[in-house]
Amino acid sequence: MTRSKDLDAVAPDDPVINPSTPTPPPPSVDSNSADSTDPLRQKAYDLMGHAKHSLSALLVNPKVFNFEEKDHDEEILVVLRPHWFTNVRWLLITFFMLFAPLLIRVVPLLSFFPARYQFVMIIFWYILTFAFAFESFLSWYFDVFIITNERVIDIDFENLLNKKFSEAGLDKIQDTSTRVAGLAQTMFNFGDVLIQTAAEIPEITFEKVPNPEKIIKIIQELTEDKH
Repeated sequence: MTRSKDLDAVAPDDPVINPSTPTPPPPSVDSNSADSTDPLRQKAYDLMGHAKHSLSALLVNPKVFNFEEKDHDEEILVVLRPHWFTNVRWLLITFFMLFAPLLIRVVPLLSFFPARYQFVMIIFWYILTFAFAFESFLSWYFDVFIITNERVIDIDFENLLNKKFSEAGLDKIQDTSTRVAGLAQTMFNFGDVLIQTAAEIPEITFEKVPNPEKIIKIIQELTEDKH
């Protein structure tokens, strides 16, 4: 038998790969199962429950919420808005503004104006009503308080052109407390969460948020993990 001249090219122990045999794909990783094993996310679920509707005042581990100042590796755990009861005031005002033009028939305040001018003034009134309701809704929707795995954030939406951003790292938090005042806050379980920090901003306040006791508990647990 003729001996091979290039013994280094012969590797009998190596597996024989058939080119026609397809290579099996790598096992897929389910992102949902990965999230469920995250201890921080699990803590948020255990304390606050599952994520609610996108218009809810309480969002736990939201999948679609984001903000401009978010870091690449930062994870959003809880998003809070003022309790829905805080919307009652501007909703009632909007309701009365919508039906105010009907009072013209009872109290003829515009009777000395021509009919054409009366119609224009009523249209202007409804535009003003819509603008008031729209801005009130935006102020509630974008006035958010965020808890991430790195920090707590307060975003105050004052109007379409003005937004205030405050933050403090979890390792800078020194003390937390709640303030629940009045019959409505007691009945519907919402209030203020006061966070004392050693950062540039000495105090961050989550105003009129639901379940303030649970919020304090999750902040305390996250702070203990950082220290």
